[in-house]
Amino acid sequence: MRYGKISMVMVTLLLVILWGVQADAAGKGKSSRIPAPVPQTGQTQSFYAGDDGALEMGVPLPEPRFTDNGDGTVTDNLTKLVWLKNADRFGLLTWQAALIACNSLQDDDVDLTDGSISGDWRLPNIRELLSLLDYGYTNPCLSNALGSGKYVDGDPFVGVSLYGGGGGDNNYWSSTSNPEGSGLGLDFVDGQVRIMGKGDYTHYVWPVRNAN
Repeated sequence: MRYGKISMVMVTLLLVILWGVQADAAGKGKSSRIPAPVPQTGQTQSFYAGDDGALEMGVPLPEPRFTDNGDGTVTDNLTKLVWLKNADRFGLLTWQAALIACNSLQDDDVDLTDGSISGDWRLPNIRELLSLLDYGYTNPCLSNALGSGKYVDGDPFVGVSLYGGGGGDNNYWSSTSNPEGSGLGLDFVDGQVRIMGKGDYTHYVWPVRNAN
């Protein structure tokens, strides 16, 4: 009887493990085996006792923060997501055009030589966009590759939209929509999430893909 109970427990555990593996592979399952640690915001200046700058809670940001892969892509060493180095490759697009542009992006043997094919890239969701931010800086809220200072053009990305840069728009589309159907975007100048009408409005596009 005891062996029968042990066998049942083992079978149950095996089924749970298999379910977890399948859920992970699908990317849509709700597996409790995968924690989602919250990273530090990057803010180190304290404005009052007990605030974020004083406590600096969360997983420490990696050093270096970003790695330029030399093929037109940059890896975020915090999330392991791979971003297009050129944050202004497509200019200003509508939301639907942004989705199509990202889904169609592939190795062109010129500016992008990562071996990617159509379908590898996507328009990031709002949390993926937010993961790039470093609230220790502004205009943009983004660090350099080492994570030791503020982003400057070319270190490690190029073309990140800045206030006063002449483009008149600092927002980047995400693939996420709010319940009313409006698009959510991110302003990298101040790190604010924006609600943006899809219609004929155009904003910047920053493709992302998973690591190979």
